[in-house]
Parts: sequence; structure tokens; C-alpha cells
Amino acid sequence: MQYTWNDIEQHVTACTHCPLSQTRHRPVMGRGNHQAELMLIAEAPGAQEDQQGIPFVGRSGEILDRLLLDCGLSREEIYITNILKCHPPGNRDPKEEEKEACFPYLKYETFLLSPKIIVCLGRVAAQRIISPDFKITRQHGTWTNRKNCMLTAAYHPSAILRDPSKYEIVKADFQEIAKKIRCFEGGTI
Repeated sequence: MQYTWNDIEQHVTACTHCPLSQTRHRPVMGRGNHQAELMLIAEAPGAQEDQQGIPFVGRSGEILDRLLLDCGLSREEIYITNILKCHPPGNRDPKEEEKEACFPYLKYETFLLSPKIIVCLGRVAAQRIISPDFKITRQHGTWTNRKNCMLTAAYHPSAILRDPSKYEIVKADFQEIAKKIRCFEGGTI
């Protein structure tokens, strides 16, 4: 069976595959352009996302919007999602069984989108998507090619909330991401 975006959203909304379904207010399906070349993947929705059912609507979302603007991109051009579709209580790191329960949804999102670039936002996403031993402090901004898709990681915008000096580091990573997208659009990669 070929799934559609609507099918995935219905499955996410009805999902009870892990205990987070009992504590969530709203599941948070990915959002954005369904023809986007750029897919951003974070670890899990935060408290505000849980309330609204939309990814990156809080203070981290404001920072993400500023980063996108600084490199000439907007949310309308990209697709943003999380590994988990439900908010872990207390913003704790997702448990392995929670990631496993949600991972099929992310696979379907990725399959339908077929992005040229995937950016993992933060350590947890990078360790799940790029490599289990990924070190965000040392490896952010490095590129891997997998199945005709370029993968990289950047600090999660929430890291900037904790340490504003990281903004310029993340901005530089996002500028490189924007350059890669322009290369794809120009047909040079």
C-alpha cells in the first residue's frame, strides 16, 4: 500500500504505540513544503508544540526562523519534523522504545518527501539518523551522502537558548546548508 501524507497524519493522530500517547495533548506531525529539498529533523516536540500540535512554535522556533532568514530560507521552502511525534514529559531525552515506536512515521515522511538534504537538529536526532556515536560538538556541519541524500547536523536551536554564543556557529552551519540547496537547484551536485 502506498501511503499519503493524510494517511500518515491519521496514523500519528491515532497512535498508541508507546506510553507518550497517554500524556500528550496533541501529536506533532511534521509541517512544511511537501516538495521541499530540505528536511529538518529534531528529536521530539517541546511543551508548546505539544499544546499546539505544530513543530517549532516556541522560543526554539523563533531562533530557527531567524537562522533560516539569515541564510535566505523560510519555513515555506522546507519540511520540519521530529523523530518522536509526542512530547516527552519534562523535555527529557526520548527513550529507545519511544524512538522505535515513532520511527516508521519518520520513514514514511522521508519516503514521501524524498529530500536532497536532511539536517539533524541536535545530538539525539544525529545519533539516530547519521551515526549512533555522532558527537554534535565535533561533527556538526560535516556532510555524509547516503542514498542520494546529503546528511548533516547542527546544534538544536534550544542549545542557543542555553548558550547564545552558539548562534554564530549554527548560523555558519545553516549558511552551508543554504549553499548546498542552491547547488542542487543549480544542478551542480
